[in-house]
Amino acid sequence: SVCFSLIGVSFPACANRQPFVFRFAKGYAYLFPISTRFDHSSELKPYLAKQVCFTYLEPGDPQNSEDLMTVGYLMDLATQAGYEPRIMRIDDLGWDPDQNCFVGIEDQPLRSIFKLYPWEWLLKDEFAAQLLANYPFTQWIEPIWKMLLSNKGILHILWELFPNHPNLLECYFDGPRRMTNYVKKPLFSREGANLTIKTSVNEQMTEGPYGAEGFVYQALARVPNLDGGFPILGSWVIDGTAAGLGIRESKTPVTDNLSCFVPHLFE
Repeated sequence: SVCFSLIGVSFPACANRQPFVFRFAKGYAYLFPISTRFDHSSELKPYLAKQVCFTYLEPGDPQNSEDLMTVGYLMDLATQAGYEPRIMRIDDLGWDPDQNCFVGIEDQPLRSIFKLYPWEWLLKDEFAAQLLANYPFTQWIEPIWKMLLSNKGILHILWELFPNHPNLLECYFDGPRRMTNYVKKPLFSREGANLTIKTSVNEQMTEGPYGAEGFVYQALARVPNLDGGFPILGSWVIDGTAAGLGIRESKTPVTDNLSCFVPHLFE
């Protein structure tokens, strides 16, 4: 089955019904096709506790929280899979030295914890040493190895391992080298922050809090301008199976946190 989520509300599309077709103004439809098949839920049972703690970072404006929307949606999916989700602010996550584990606000042990909070921030926080020492006994979602994939340094490593591969872009740590059209990206940058797009004729820069951690220099892949929108495809693969596709459009070649999700339908 496929589940369409519209502003955090789920609309399942059942196999014995006609698929939902939503028509909205171009660029303003928040429509997410997400697979809700729990074919592998039994495989997760040995690893996840029955009660899964979903943490979020409280925003300055509680009425406008992307974290809360995401966590609420995933909690609904966890319930469908047979788990007992609990929600908690990431700030309320504590450490109990007597139980040698992370605990909630009522000092209950937490064995399975979902977070959107970046790993590079966690490892600079107060309980970083306990987190690493206790890591084998706590199931973190996402796992710590995600740091490798979210660090743009892997773009250079991949190019170094597989130079000129058709699915890779030329990328370096030490500067653009021979490239005249490239993008300078901070290692931890998110949502288009602190980018420099350099071409032979101009330069475009975005603002943000990143850059102190270092940069990579990657060949520029031009995004097509389709009727004033620059679309980017994001795909999800679960256990080797395609599980979702999202299309975001921005008004510039840089996809940022204001870029809209647009609906799509395959027939």
